[in-house]
Order: sequence, then structure tokens, then C-alpha cells
Amino acid sequence: MPKLFRWCRWNSATFIATLAAAIALVTGASVALANSAVGTAQAANSGSAKAVSASTTTSGIAPAMSCSGIAQLDLASAVPGVPFEISSATEIAASANTLGNWAACDVKGVIAPQLHFEIKLPETGWQANYLQVGCGGLCGNTSVNNAPASAGCVPLTTGAFAVASSDEGHYQGGGLFSTDPTLRADFGYKSDHELLQAAKTVIKQYYGQAATHSYFDGCSQGGHQALTEAQRYPTDFDGIIAGAPANNFTALNTFSHAWTAQSVYLNGGPATITNADLADLHKAVLKGCGAPADGIIADPLSCTWDPGTIQCKSGQTSTSDAYCLTPDQVTTLRRIYAGPTDEHGQLLYPGYQLRGSELNWAGIITPATATGASGDISFVRETLRYQIFDSPQPTLTYKDIKFTAGYYKKVMALGEGMYDATDPDLTAFKKAGGKLILWHGLGDQHIPSVGTMAYYKAVEKAVGGEAATMTFARLFLLPGVAHCGGGQGPDTFDALTAITDWVTKGAAPASLTTKSVDSSGNTTATRPVYPFPYYAKNTTGGPAGDASSYTPVKSTAEANLKLNWLGSFRSGYETVGNWVGGKWIVSKAKK
Repeated sequence: MPKLFRWCRWNSATFIATLAAAIALVTGASVALANSAVGTAQAANSGSAKAVSASTTTSGIAPAMSCSGIAQLDLASAVPGVPFEISSATEIAASANTLGNWAACDVKGVIAPQLHFEIKLPETGWQANYLQVGCGGLCGNTSVNNAPASAGCVPLTTGAFAVASSDEGHYQGGGLFSTDPTLRADFGYKSDHELLQAAKTVIKQYYGQAATHSYFDGCSQGGHQALTEAQRYPTDFDGIIAGAPANNFTALNTFSHAWTAQSVYLNGGPATITNADLADLHKAVLKGCGAPADGIIADPLSCTWDPGTIQCKSGQTSTSDAYCLTPDQVTTLRRIYAGPTDEHGQLLYPGYQLRGSELNWAGIITPATATGASGDISFVRETLRYQIFDSPQPTLTYKDIKFTAGYYKKVMALGEGMYDATDPDLTAFKKAGGKLILWHGLGDQHIPSVGTMAYYKAVEKAVGGEAATMTFARLFLLPGVAHCGGGQGPDTFDALTAITDWVTKGAAPASLTTKSVDSSGNTTATRPVYPFPYYAKNTTGGPAGDASSYTPVKSTAEANLKLNWLGSFRSGYETVGNWVGGKWIVSKAKK
């Protein structure tokens, strides 16, 4: 489950001149920093909502009906093709609202056949904005609190947004639901489009007017949901935040996770690398990559350190003071850093673990003990058994994955049309005025960030180049940050303010400022992140934990990224499923 970021964007005038110059190199034009502070909406707590006409006041747009009245509405035919019902509508006091200090009408309902959703409607402070949030893993639960780049940030805390989320059509976290074709389609591509339509209908009923702007925020599977919307339904959202997207879902949950599992458990034996190795291994990587004193590799794609350089000499025993690797450990690590390849050396997933991510592997790539199980094993199991093939294959495990071109083509043909969100042609989204912020932690242990870099470069190619892409889409990479947060680098930031400024003011984010926060909520470090392919480098000699010490530097490794990948980012692979005459028919999607 992604962590919830709870900080609003910090603005600094220190970077303006240097940053504008750097961005101009990319866009061919001057780009102004979005430094204007967000006006704080005044949300007055109220008791019960009154049935009054919608009107804009200092506290926002007031409800046009009571909260309890929503549950009495018959909306089954309100959206053609999307039958849904409201199951409950409950008032929540501002003090009990986990999203912010605003009273809400908490609406729950079901979209046929079993897509459960929740909508929090502000009783005061609403500014005609709508935010839809994604989920994590294989979903299976509804949580409007899962706003990874938005939670706790103005204006979300003041009730400016109605917020909704769903369980993507099923209520258990494993892959078993995918044995039903309807639920498979709901998870693969349909659920968020249907939720948007239902939520907008409820919003219009409650306030007596429609939402003016719609936004999406999600990480991991939520990032997959975000890109699915931009690709398949380009007019649904004005602004989209896609974090660590699991957009290459099929290959990620088969070839990528199985590769790391088979690499750690060489030849099906005990784990060659366990959690106990990670601290010493990480120290060796930092030294080999020439990391600065703060221990964060800002441009890890440029590091090619070879684990073989610390292989134990004959008769040598590894210790914490003199850490070295066995031949099997060297093989394991080389495979992890190289990524899954077929018999011809071509990647079967467009990514691999970057050097510097090692501390984040615990429990996911590496087990606690040599005979324990890693998280990768379970990820592969659920997808391989229930989500890829036309019928359940309950005996399959990660050991059954074959790293061959033939097996790759078979698996991708079965899964990518329904599950993947890898279409790079975002022309329709751009034409509709949509804005996209992609972000990814460079220390991500679940979803290698290289895949997101590769996808972004494919978008650049599809829409007309770097400059054309940056007018509507930007990618930010966070050094040292693990999957959807955590890790060693500053991981707390506000992309919601950035995306709303971009949509409503035309102020493209020239940087985002991240920070580290301790358990008491105190800021311990700040660092800027710049649009791909730029990274923050301490060129001033100032404190490593002070954002003003950094300036943007172009990463040659990122700018020149090319992958020898068997697959491709392309249009036309998408499929849709429908019941026709009692039969489930899968056909090519129409864009």
C-alpha cells in the first residue's frame, strides 16, 4: 500500500534563474516557475447539511440537497450503460474526516456488477473540483485516503475537492477475481471510467451543478489506472498524476518479478542474497558508484558498477568490515541489475533494478532467511495462476516462467490487450487540454523506474518530440525513493497543487520540491526534482539537506536511454470485452 504524502509544495525563489535556463534548453522557450501560493480556502464546519440552492460563498459552493436525501435517489438509469445504486449516505464531522478539516457527506454505492465506490462530498468549501484516487496492488478495497501525491495538501484539506475511489470491481486482494471475464475487464480498464461518470452524476445532484475540473491521483496500480485513463479515455480528466505506474502490467507481474525471484533462488535452491546482506551490499554500491556523503545516488542510471569487483578471493570469508560476494551472489546481482532477458539477450520487460536501490529490496526481492519466501514469488503466483490464461492454472509458480521469445509472445498476447496501459500516443489527451505529471522513485523495488523513463521517451516520439511533450506531460524522478514512498531520499511532496496550477493557470511545473519528514512531522531535508532528463546536483557546496544547494543538470544516461527490448510501446494492442448474445466477446478497442 503506497504511503500517504502529507506536505504541500514548498516554493523557493533561489532556483528561478538557473532552472528557467535549464528548462529552456529542453523546451526551447522560457518556462516560469509556479511559485504562486495556493489561496487557503476557508471551510467553516457545520452541523447537518441543509437543502439549499447551490451558491458560491466565501466557504465555497453549498449543497443543493441534504446528505440523507442522496440515499433516496434512484440513479440506476442516470448514466446509460453504467447502472449504479447508492447504498448509503452518511454525514461525517470535520473532526472525523481523515482527508482534512471539513465536514462531508460520505456516499457509498455499487456500479454493476460489483464495483464498490465511495465519494466524500464537502459540506463546505467545495470549489467545483473533483479528485479520483487509485488503489494499490490488485486492489480489492475502497479507500479515498489513498492519494499518494495529494493527501494532507491545500486545497484538499479545506474541502475544495469532492474525492472518490473504488475497489476496481472486486473485494479481495488476490488475483482470483480475474477468472470472471467481466471483473477482469473492470480491473483492466473499465472501472475508473465508470466511476467518473457515476461520481459526476452524484456531484451534480448534491450541489445542483457539475464539477468544473476533474483530476486523478494514483501510484503503482493507481499509476496504471492513471495512464489507462489518459490513453483510453483522454477526455475524462483535466489533470492526471501517475506515480510508479504498473502500466506494463503483464510483463511486470510475470517476467520481471519471476526473473528477480529466479535470480535470488538460483536453480530453485535457497536464496543467495537475504535481507542481512543488503546494508553491506548497499555500502559497496555507494562506493562503487561514487555517491556523495549523503548516500543518495542522484543519477543511478549512469552507474555501471559490477558486483564482480567485490567477489571473495579464494579462502576469503565475507565480514561486515570486508564484505565480499560468492560467485553465486555475483551471478544473482548481475541478473537483477541487468533485468529479464530471453535467449537472444533481449529484455522481456523494459526495465531493471538500478544500483542504489538495495536497501529497499527487503521482503520484496530478498527474503528474511535463505529458506524464506520473497514478495516477488507471490506477485507472480497471483497473475500467472488467475490473470493471464483463459482458465485458472492453480499449480503454476514463478519457476514455470520461461525466459524465451516464444513464451514472451504467448503471455503478452494473452494479457496485454486487457491489462496493459503502454500506449504512448497521448495525442488525444493533449488535444483535450489534459496535463500529466509522471513520477517515480529511482530506488523502487517493485516497479523499476527505467520502464517509466522508457515509456516517457516513447511518448516523446509519438507526440512530436521533447518540447511538444513538455507542454502537457512531465516526468519527475526521485533519487533514493522506494515504491510510492519510503527509502533513503526525500519522498514527501505535493503534485496536486502543481497539476491544478498547470490546468487552471497554465503554469507548468518546472520543479517539485521533495522533503524528508521524521516521525514527529519535522522536516529534516529538502531537495528539488526536475523534469526528465534533468536531475538535481549540489553545485553550490551548500548543505546536502537544503534544496537551495541544488541546480539542474542534464543526465546523459537518461537522455540517451535505449533498451534492447523484445516488446514495444505502441498503439493498437488494446482490447475490450463485452457480453454479446450470452457470450463474452473480446475485440480490438477503438480509439
